[in-house]
Amino acid sequence: MSTKALRLGTRRSKLAMAQSGQVADAVSQVTGRPVELVEITTYGDTSREHLAQIGGTGVFVTALRDALLRGEVDFAVHSLKDLPTGQPEGLVLAAVPEREDPRDVLVARDALKFTDLPRGARIGTGSPRRMAQLNAYARGHGLDLETVPIRGNVDTRIGYVRDGELDAVVLAAAGLNRMGRSDEVTDFLSVDTVLPAPGQGALAIECAAHQADLIAALGELDDPFTRAAVTAERSLLAALEAGCSAPVGALADLLADGQIVKEMRLRGVVGTTDGSRTVQLSTTGPVPETYDRAMALGRELAAEMLAQGAAGLMGERAQ
Repeated sequence: MSTKALRLGTRRSKLAMAQSGQVADAVSQVTGRPVELVEITTYGDTSREHLAQIGGTGVFVTALRDALLRGEVDFAVHSLKDLPTGQPEGLVLAAVPEREDPRDVLVARDALKFTDLPRGARIGTGSPRRMAQLNAYARGHGLDLETVPIRGNVDTRIGYVRDGELDAVVLAAAGLNRMGRSDEVTDFLSVDTVLPAPGQGALAIECAAHQADLIAALGELDDPFTRAAVTAERSLLAALEAGCSAPVGALADLLADGQIVKEMRLRGVVGTTDGSRTVQLSTTGPVPETYDRAMALGRELAAEMLAQGAAGLMGERAQ
């Protein structure tokens, strides 16, 4: 391979730049080539509408993919939870590196934990998935909470708490960890309380399908367990015909006996945003050793959830 710099396409946000910078360092190590970041503005970055209104699916991704297809960048880094479930022709998901912490976290005033929030506490989130599960938990445990829809980057969201407009905001642990800001977390939300978005905490490294040498080099960063897990989660999302902004949570995790990984458990949840109705199920099976088996695991759980009425809880289903 040449020694010419590789061009990495990334969104401009602080979080995107932080995670792309980490990938750039790793790619430099495996290729021996310098990597330069090419900042690309996406529709999701410029629109002030709530993500659910502008479609959610692909709003942070399309501009990066267009730059890849035009040859303006050599590869791109996405937050995997932002990727539509369909893979476009001409592009390859070359690597899914080892996943960061998939959990959601609370950043609250006065270092409050979730269960210590006062009656009537206002919690900000831009995610219907988080709203659905927080409201369902509150209903089930006699808590009086109000979920407030918000947009903006990490600084903007935490600013609502600092300024006293909100009592707390919910963010992804992975993003704060990658930005070196995990000390601002006041509580980690158990996945038994709030299941994360499919693919949350994982990154996707995408490049053009004809770049065989680059695909092989990027493949060294791939983590097979993470790829199997997120493939199952995204298969569930696709089988529910739901987009990235739908109120769907999913997490596949590995069940080990000592040091030996035995099985994979996939959990999924769908709920109305007010928390009044949810469908939550799980399935456990052998760790998928192929893409097709991981896809099958997600489809099987989705079929069970649909049989219990999940479709009616999602509002508009993605087409």
